[in-house]
Amino acid sequence: MKSTTFTVRVDTDVKKRLERLAKSTGRSRSFLAAEAISEYLEFNEWQVAGIRRAIASLDRGEGIAHDQVKDWVTSRRSANEKPAPKRS
Repeated sequence: MKSTTFTVRVDTDVKKRLERLAKSTGRSRSFLAAEAISEYLEFNEWQVAGIRRAIASLDRGEGIAHDQVKDWVTSRRSANEKPAPKRS
């Protein structure tokens, strides 16, 4: 894997915590920071992609009306629980 270097500013406390974790795990600060950034990107890219897919489905008219969802949620766990709404 090809790598590159860049500089990032963090609070003094964050740096100290990173140093302690590096020492206790036998890893370098650089390794831990790179791993943390990679995991952050993976999670946030996944989340943004999901939001974009959801918006696109709404743009295609594939959503469920708020009032239908509200009525269903309100009825949950009652004697008159309604079935989950379906897309039209």
